[in-house]
Amino acid sequence: MDLKTKKPPVPADTHDEVDHWIAGVMPAMNPVVSALDQLIRDHLKDARFAIKWGKAYYGCPQFGWCIELAAYHVSVNVVFLNGDKLHKPPVLGDASRYVKIKSLEELESAQLLAWIKESCGMPGWRAA
Repeated sequence: MDLKTKKPPVPADTHDEVDHWIAGVMPAMNPVVSALDQLIRDHLKDARFAIKWGKAYYGCPQFGWCIELAAYHVSVNVVFLNGDKLHKPPVLGDASRYVKIKSLEELESAQLLAWIKESCGMPGWRAA
C-alpha cells in the first residue's frame, strides 16, 4: 500500500471501535486478533486506535500510526507501517512490511514480539 497517497485514519477517543471490529472477525481468527490487540497495546505507550478500510490501526501521538491489523478467514496480517525501517524487517510486502499469523502459537515468536516492540517505538505513518 502506498501510504504517501492515502489519508491516515482519525484516532478514536476509546478502544471501543476496535473492540467492535474484533467482535466481527471470523470466529476462527477472533482469539488470534484479540491476543494480537493486547500484545500491541502492551507495548504501545499513549496508544491511539482507529478503524479504517475494515482494518484496525494502532499508533500514538509521538510516532503516528505504526501497526495495522487486517483479519481474513484463515490468517491475520500484522502490517508494520514503518516496516522498511525495522531491523531485520519481515519479508512480505514492500515499504509496509507484514507477517501472516494463523494461530495463537505463532504469537509466541520472539521475532514477532521484537518487531512489535520496535515498531511501537519508532516513527510510523503520518499525514504528509
